[in-house]
Amino acid sequence: MEKSLNTKEVKIKFKDPKVYEKFNHIEVGDWIDLRTIDVVTLKKGQFRKVDLGVAMELPAGYEALLVPRSSTFKNYGVLQANSMAVVDNSFKGDDDYWSFLVLATEDVTIPKGARICQFRIMKNQPKINFKVVDKLDNDNRGGMGSTGTM
Repeated sequence: MEKSLNTKEVKIKFKDPKVYEKFNHIEVGDWIDLRTIDVVTLKKGQFRKVDLGVAMELPAGYEALLVPRSSTFKNYGVLQANSMAVVDNSFKGDDDYWSFLVLATEDVTIPKGARICQFRIMKNQPKINFKVVDKLDNDNRGGMGSTGTM
């Protein structure tokens, strides 16, 4: 298979390759699912680092964003405790396995191999110089949370 110029190579290591037998980029969209590698049992209110069983070496200049799948709360009643995780490309050691930080809103057992979260790889933010000004020359939108209000 020929690689395009935009294709990036990511080295990946699995703790349990059987859990990730069908690991690949999804056909629709830009996010890639990650799975639990153990059965996870939580009581309501309990916090846990859920082992995802993957370690990766991201390309230089890239980072990964890790978020719940849209069905994670509906299926398991857990919330991602840190809202969104950022995995920078310095987190690339042989034992730097990714985890998903969850808070249970109810008693739950999540099966081994459950697709619980997803990630995408993005370029790092460029260097930014901030310029302090007294006025921004733009129209006001109405403040945070004003979209769609009259």
